[in-house]
Amino acid sequence: MNIKIPIQQTKKWTLSPDKSENKVEAVIYCEGGLGNTEGKTANGLIHHSKTYNINSVIDSTNSGIDSGEMLFGFRNEIPIVDTLSMALSLKESKPRVLIFGLAPTTGRLAERDRLVISEAISKGLHIVCGLHEFISDDPIFVEEARRHNVTLRDVRKPKASHCLRSFDGSIAHVRSKRIVVAGTDCAVGKRTTAILLERALNSQGIKTVFVSTGQTGVMQGTKYGVVMDSLPSQFAVGELEGCINQVFEDEFPEVILIEGQGALGHPAFSTSAAILRGSQPHGVIIQHAPNRYHLCDFPKLRASLLVDEIKMIESFIDTQIIGITINHEGMTESQIDSTIEVYEEIFDVPVCDPLRCSEDTLANLAIDYFDELESRPLH
Repeated sequence: MNIKIPIQQTKKWTLSPDKSENKVEAVIYCEGGLGNTEGKTANGLIHHSKTYNINSVIDSTNSGIDSGEMLFGFRNEIPIVDTLSMALSLKESKPRVLIFGLAPTTGRLAERDRLVISEAISKGLHIVCGLHEFISDDPIFVEEARRHNVTLRDVRKPKASHCLRSFDGSIAHVRSKRIVVAGTDCAVGKRTTAILLERALNSQGIKTVFVSTGQTGVMQGTKYGVVMDSLPSQFAVGELEGCINQVFEDEFPEVILIEGQGALGHPAFSTSAAILRGSQPHGVIIQHAPNRYHLCDFPKLRASLLVDEIKMIESFIDTQIIGITINHEGMTESQIDSTIEVYEEIFDVPVCDPLRCSEDTLANLAIDYFDELESRPLH
């Protein structure tokens, strides 16, 4: 998903990786994946992270390019390099962590990946990984980590089964407006839109909390999150319900935004169903890439039509589509504008491109639908 956006638009909205002394210095490994769907974890962390200062990205297929120019159309001073040795030799770079930034459909490490992880451990770097294959269960990595006194963190590793909860209906007591940001495919921009909407609503004085449901959001430092596809189906709905209950008890927000995963019509994912069941949303915003005709990880399978996905969601659970957000990959500005106009006419809901529209326009997707929400700008 290599998206380039007009510079003047992006600089206003990008969730820039602000450098902070309170963040952990890190390098991302994303060999051959940066800018496409397999590199979505790296793409997300470069875009936004509360936890890490990203020093550089390892991807020999794009070496020598600034990652910001490649992904967003403007420099972010996060270089792409060939190797871990090059990343460690950068003058300004003192990473303490190697983040595995690939998300292959297999969920497993390739042999080349194992070599880089071993090299990073030998150089004293802690490892963070979001795959279904757990590095902390690998005896070779465990021994290497013990020898070099580093930690192995598997973001997708679930709690023990006896600690997991089932759905019990207690979400009915959560008085916050719950909005799921769903989509018509995976890696279509749901998480980014949800984070931008969280910021937009909070800037309007509407207390809003984002709940992540995938490994990238957890790595980015989201306070509340459940990695849904790491859980047995028996407990996935209940764990999300419990997380949303906790958000309400801790924060008392007016709005809780829940990140969608995949698509309800995507044959390879079941997490969308669990997210809709577990969150019992009052409304759904759906993210769609009009120029994407095939599922990103399955080029022989047709992507869901927007109208079909909307029908599935609204028939699957008692909720309503309250807005549509556009992923503008492969589109010109005139195509984006005309698409928004057509969609608003067809679906009779507000439509916007979250990376190009104003903050007020994005916030109004929720404000205009829920009478209880009242804009109280903080500035």
